[in-house]
Amino acid sequence: MAHRYLRLSRGGRNLFKMLLPPNVRTTHVNGARLVSSQADSQIVLERRTLFEHVLGAYQRLCSKPPKGFEKYFPNGPKTAPKSSESNPTSGEAKEAKPTTNAQKATGRSSGGGGGGASGGGGKRGGRKDESHWYSRLQKVDRLEVINKRYVKVVFTPGKTPVDGQYVWFNIGSVDTFERNLETAQYEMGIEGENRLPVVYSAESDGSFLLSMLPTVLIIGFLLFMLRRGPAGAGRPGGRGMGGLFSVSETTAKVLRDEIDVKFKDVAGCEEAKLEIMEFVNFLKNPKQYQDLGAKIPKGAILTGPPGTGKTLLAKATAGEADVPFITVNGSEFLEMFVGVGPARVRDLFVMARKNAPCILFIDEIDAVGRKRGRGNFGGQSEQENTLNQLLVEMDGFNTATNVVVLAGTNRPDILDPALMRPGRFDRQIYIGHPDIKGRSSIFKVHLRPLKMDAEMDKEALARKMAALTPGFSGADIANVCNEAALIAARHLADSINQKHFEQAIERVIGGLEKKTQVLQPEEKKTVAYHEAGHAVAGWYLEHADPLLKVSIIPRGKGLGYAQYLPKEQYLYTKEQLLDRMCMTLGGRVSEEIFFGRITTGAQDDLRKVTQSAYAQIVQFGMNDKVGQVSFDLPRQGEMTLEKPYSEATARLIDTEVRNLIREAYERTHTLLAEKKGDVEKVAQRLLEKEVLDKKDMVELLGLRPFAEKSTYEEFVEGTGGMDEDTSLPEGLKDWNKERDKEESTEEQVARQISGGMPF
Repeated sequence: MAHRYLRLSRGGRNLFKMLLPPNVRTTHVNGARLVSSQADSQIVLERRTLFEHVLGAYQRLCSKPPKGFEKYFPNGPKTAPKSSESNPTSGEAKEAKPTTNAQKATGRSSGGGGGGASGGGGKRGGRKDESHWYSRLQKVDRLEVINKRYVKVVFTPGKTPVDGQYVWFNIGSVDTFERNLETAQYEMGIEGENRLPVVYSAESDGSFLLSMLPTVLIIGFLLFMLRRGPAGAGRPGGRGMGGLFSVSETTAKVLRDEIDVKFKDVAGCEEAKLEIMEFVNFLKNPKQYQDLGAKIPKGAILTGPPGTGKTLLAKATAGEADVPFITVNGSEFLEMFVGVGPARVRDLFVMARKNAPCILFIDEIDAVGRKRGRGNFGGQSEQENTLNQLLVEMDGFNTATNVVVLAGTNRPDILDPALMRPGRFDRQIYIGHPDIKGRSSIFKVHLRPLKMDAEMDKEALARKMAALTPGFSGADIANVCNEAALIAARHLADSINQKHFEQAIERVIGGLEKKTQVLQPEEKKTVAYHEAGHAVAGWYLEHADPLLKVSIIPRGKGLGYAQYLPKEQYLYTKEQLLDRMCMTLGGRVSEEIFFGRITTGAQDDLRKVTQSAYAQIVQFGMNDKVGQVSFDLPRQGEMTLEKPYSEATARLIDTEVRNLIREAYERTHTLLAEKKGDVEKVAQRLLEKEVLDKKDMVELLGLRPFAEKSTYEEFVEGTGGMDEDTSLPEGLKDWNKERDKEESTEEQVARQISGGMPF
């Protein structure tokens, strides 16, 4: 059976010859003849030798790397493990090559410092022998993976091969590092119990804190501003700009000595000034009123047209009173956040109580004091809540004591009635446009700082300017004085004279003079006849205003300009209003008479005539068909949902307005047709000189057939004096002095003990 198993065919023997190396084929094949008479031991020995030759040939075939993949294999071939029971002859034949490979691997390992070649002479299991891998392994204590980015090689104490205690290197990812480490230790033949331990840890080098530093600084700054709140030096009394949490803080300012405006700087409103002086006297000398059982008024509201001195009077109060003056604007109570208005009102009165006795001034109170119940919008509800809080603070269970509230508005008609009742605003002080005496006093105040001509009397100039500026408010007069100074400086004058003031008045009334505006000859002629029609119609109408100057030099929006001197008059008759309408229509009528056509230059005249006609019929009851009724006309820009009269009445009003304007137009046409020659003379003189004054009109038309007043003395005749009455009552002659200080020390102590000290 064994003979049949070992018997090989010729093809098998040839295959073995191809697989075995040449030296083996010649030696061993011939020596391994199969003889059936040999012993079993020799057959087994030859069979083992044959198997080893086949295996060696296979290993040599596999040791060569495939073409194109040489870089993925080590430079030297791996040494195949040898059995201790191998043939001595074959062992000696293969001993030289493994030794050489082992030496090369050892050289690479020592130079690389850590592996990659199979150290230990091919010994598996980590047995301690003469190889170097175990000695190198004993120098490393552990590997620490830091933050999954770095690996720290920790050496065994006393076996550090380099300068320093650690060696660092970067890794791409933890998974790759673990896989490479496992592969390297497996290839080195290191068993599990001898492999390097890997420790994972997280450390911080401060980069995270540095990256978070800007965020921390911003958050800290915001927290500081929020905690700082209203405190700071931005506002008087240690109240700063505040932050998000301080949005409900009041924005009021406490003024003590910051304002230098005094009552002597306020003129033209002596009655209102007297009332305010009395308020200051209430706070300085309360005993004068308390001895009679009087109570200090809670407040006063200043009403009147814009520019009449309401805020200036409040500033003078702040400058004269030795008590704190708190000022706030009415619009500052309302913000975008709900509840801010009432909170600011509460905070405002808390501030006022802390500074009592004091004066609290709310400017433009109509922003917060409008009538309630006009809508259910969110903003309207917030405004009503703010108003309710203001009403409670002024006269409620928590009423502020020793706090006088002043307010200013030019729209008293829209204020809530609950705000205007006594107990809150006990006094309503109306400040209207100054009369001629008041204007003279205002001019005197504003002429003080101006450098006037040495030969000019300031008092005489103030009176003359007062006569030339009817209807001017205090702000208009201040503007005139400032414009006069600017005009004088423009012409490099050493001082200001009367001519500069006249030019300033024209500048304020008519606007900027446009000497460079070019008009076509036909347009200039039309403007001349238009202005001549106004002048002649006013000259021959009894109730028309006297003419001062007429010009065809464009000013402002108009192409012509006429200055009149209105009377100091407060009541007008139907005839007077009709004469004014006729004078206003004189320009349109003159164009129609001389050119047979009309232009757009009369637009402003027609607007004034229409307003006057509607006022006579709707408000003043000067029409027989409409009757003695009066309806409120809507203000400019004010929306009205319904009219207070029927459609039939509206149609009747429109019809009567047209009839009234037609009547005035026909009357003017008749007048100018009769005075056509006078209109022609005035128009031609205007084309020659461009500016005509009263003397030129007298030269062309003669004296006006009606008596007229033009000087200050004529205007103030019969009014009781030349100047404004500025005398004070007996109780207010020392209004800005504290008479209580004249008491003895014993009386003051006794009054303090008894509780009689008012503040």
